[in-house]
Amino acid sequence: MRNLDFAPLYRATVGFDRIADLMDRALSADVTQPTYPPYNIEKTDENAWRISVAVAGFSPEELNVELRDGALFVTARKAPEAAARNFLHRGIATRAFERRFALADHVRVAGAAHEHGMLHIDLVREMPEALKPRRIEIAHKAAITEAAVN
Repeated sequence: MRNLDFAPLYRATVGFDRIADLMDRALSADVTQPTYPPYNIEKTDENAWRISVAVAGFSPEELNVELRDGALFVTARKAPEAAARNFLHRGIATRAFERRFALADHVRVAGAAHEHGMLHIDLVREMPEALKPRRIEIAHKAAITEAAVN
């Protein structure tokens, strides 16, 4: 795999540090990234998404969804079992995990729900008024001259 040097990008731009860091992380990510737990990301609207994480065996109290540093962290810690159980086959993994999702600017978590062994996290992009396109009215020259006189 190629190694890319982002030093020129850092020297020639201002305010794009997060994009460069994201590209650097994505390109230098370890190939053996964990695949547990499985998850889906679906686009539910033009500015809305849903992340669904398979969390069979975890109760809502054992799950944690946290937003920090522009990333969404989903973690789970199984509470220790009081009575020792004797499993003949254990196919449902309930090991602790941490899954991280990088979020774009202005994307916020709208809510999270736990149902049927799935954790659903709804995300929406809310553009600030200052970044939304706005129409500028074009005045006639006579109106501008009259406004300048008054």
